Amino acid sequence: EAWPEVEQAECLARGAALKWASGVFCRPEHLEHLTQYKKRESQRINRVHTRLKSMVQSYLEGVGWGLEQLQEAGAVLMQVSQALKKTGLEASHSTDGVRSLEKLREVSVHHRLLLTAVSNLPRLYSVRRMVLETERLVESRRLLEAHAHLMDLEQWQDEILWQLCPDAGMATSALSSEDQELVAKYFSGVGKLVDALGKEMWAVVSSALVLAQQNPTPFVSAVRIVEREEAMDRVLLEERDKNSRSLPPQRPRCWRASFFQVFEEGVSARFRSVSFMQTRGPGLAGHLSALQHGIMADLATVCHLLEHCVPSHYQLTGAYLRAIHQCLHNHLAQVSSWELESGEIFAVLNWVLHIYNRTLKKMRTMLAPYEDMEKCCPLNSYGVALECVAVHLRTTYRSVQKWMYRALQVELQDWQRDQEPDTDHEGFYQTSLPTIITQMLEENARVALMIGEALRDQTIQMGLYEMEKLLNRFREALVEFGKQHHRLPSNNKFHLHYLLASISNCIILKKSTESLQQQQSSCSMGQFFQTPPNPLAALDRAVRKACSLVMDQLLLDLQPFLPSLLTRPWLVQGDPTPKLCRILECHLELYGRVRPPCRQVATLLFKYLYMEDYIRSLWKNRFQLNSILQSKLCLVKQCRNYECVRIIFTLVLAGEGVIPDINPLALLSVLADFVQLKDPAMLTLEVSGLASKYPDISEEHVSVLLDIRGDVSRDIRWAVLDLLEQSASPLPVGYRPIFTDILVPPAPMTFCFP
Repeated sequence: EAWPEVEQAECLARGAALKWASGVFCRPEHLEHLTQYKKRESQRINRVHTRLKSMVQSYLEGVGWGLEQLQEAGAVLMQVSQALKKTGLEASHSTDGVRSLEKLREVSVHHRLLLTAVSNLPRLYSVRRMVLETERLVESRRLLEAHAHLMDLEQWQDEILWQLCPDAGMATSALSSEDQELVAKYFSGVGKLVDALGKEMWAVVSSALVLAQQNPTPFVSAVRIVEREEAMDRVLLEERDKNSRSLPPQRPRCWRASFFQVFEEGVSARFRSVSFMQTRGPGLAGHLSALQHGIMADLATVCHLLEHCVPSHYQLTGAYLRAIHQCLHNHLAQVSSWELESGEIFAVLNWVLHIYNRTLKKMRTMLAPYEDMEKCCPLNSYGVALECVAVHLRTTYRSVQKWMYRALQVELQDWQRDQEPDTDHEGFYQTSLPTIITQMLEENARVALMIGEALRDQTIQMGLYEMEKLLNRFREALVEFGKQHHRLPSNNKFHLHYLLASISNCIILKKSTESLQQQQSSCSMGQFFQTPPNPLAALDRAVRKACSLVMDQLLLDLQPFLPSLLTRPWLVQGDPTPKLCRILECHLELYGRVRPPCRQVATLLFKYLYMEDYIRSLWKNRFQLNSILQSKLCLVKQCRNYECVRIIFTLVLAGEGVIPDINPLALLSVLADFVQLKDPAMLTLEVSGLASKYPDISEEHVSVLLDIRGDVSRDIRWAVLDLLEQSASPLPVGYRPIFTDILVPPAPMTFCFP
């Protein structure tokens, strides 16, 4: 019960023994070696018992030795405790002697203070005189002598404080408040002298740019004093770290950092004295020029004079560059915040990016050691330049918007004039709109290029963006102009002339737009706008709308004459062809006032439109030719129409040196041949040729032609239409359809009752 592990170990041992025995005596003949195994196991058990006994014996001997040591230690502790009791009793009896020693210590401290006072009496008597003399030296700007006296006074003050300390290794803060107050009161003039000397020194440093040209001696003295103070600060800090001594009052002074701070403040004050006037208008360029000359003169003073008055590690020129560039940055940021005109913004940008930096580059030999300073200065970070660029772009954007709006209003007023548009030296119609816009955009791009390519690209993209919006408004104005003319055609008899002038204007604007786009650098395309401007697409839409209105005017002029074609009165009475030809000739002459290539495009559109409307009138007024005489008469009149129109186009376009390859008017001759064909059996071959030349012709169109002939039997009609259906093929690439846009009106139903 007390040791359950013993029972568990015994069970494990028995199990292991049974396992071993079952392996060894697995057969009856193995039992012959039982005696040998028993003897060997008995010997091994005896050896284990022997080792266990020896181990237990060694443990018992160790425990006995430990007990003996504990008994000896207990005895020693007893003796020590008795000795401590005796010592405590003896110390309690000697308290009166210690009290008498305290009085002796007080006398010793008092004697040491008296000895310190006696040894410092000569210095203490001369403190007042030294303070007054140092004040006179400071007032007369004899800075080095004043600083020497001040160092002596501070040394006396520090020595007295250390001598008053009860322990040399202790800090001066261990002094009693009465002693510290006494020393501070006696040497109160020293702190005032430090402030007066520092004030005089900083006055010299702040006016260093003026003193350098008159008498640099005070500035040199101030620099030497700063170096002395820095050396003294380093020594005192090292002693504090080594000996754990506290620093004297007003230490460390860090006058070198104060020197640079005061110098930069002096540079800022001198800059403000030059730039305090907020010059506006034409005087801004002169103001910036005065700033530039003043800065360059001061920079030369620093490099040639002041730089030799300070140690080389001061890098006084770099400090001047940092200070003056910060002042310039603030001043130019203030200038850019004004409501500047475009000329003033250009003056600021030109000065920031070119004039000032170019002047600095001329002084490269003088500024060679400070190129890194030049890179990190605020002026060259282009923060002010970017702000000025933004203001310039906003101003230019408003100006361009205003000019384009005015130009469009002038253009709309010109459209209402009761006279022809102006013509250029080549005889083409034009108005003042493209000239105004082109000159304005090119002038803005030229001025922006004087600042930089990036600004030029931004200006061009902004101008193209505004041009796109102007062209969209221009197209809307064309639509409204066409509506007004349709409502009141008699109000403006030069409607067509101004439409043609608008087309010429768009061609001029297209050339100007392409020229501006070529001026842009490839890396800036679409960089400044989320959606890049596309004025060429807007130009194309405006030209298409103007051409559409021109063609509408042509149809309006032809409308009184086209409905009478291919009618019975047309066969027996007067022919309107001469009047049509006069209208065509008048329109073609006007089209000659449009700049190429729109002139050729308009002429080709004219041909197609005339041909389509002519055929549409034929389809609408279809009637049957009941006799051979009517067929011949119809053939003669159609050939006459075709010949008149062909002669007009040939004469007008040949006079201009333009004879286009595409001639849609040849369809008139083809239709005349179809009508005058004598043998109806040949119609199948004729229709096949017609379908090969004009693959967009449909069965409805051929049916109308067959109806006009009036001599086609039902079998021939079905054969012709079946052939046309079998030969149907897709339109070839580049083919301009004619019949597709010509709808065949339904045939009138004949009344069956008489």
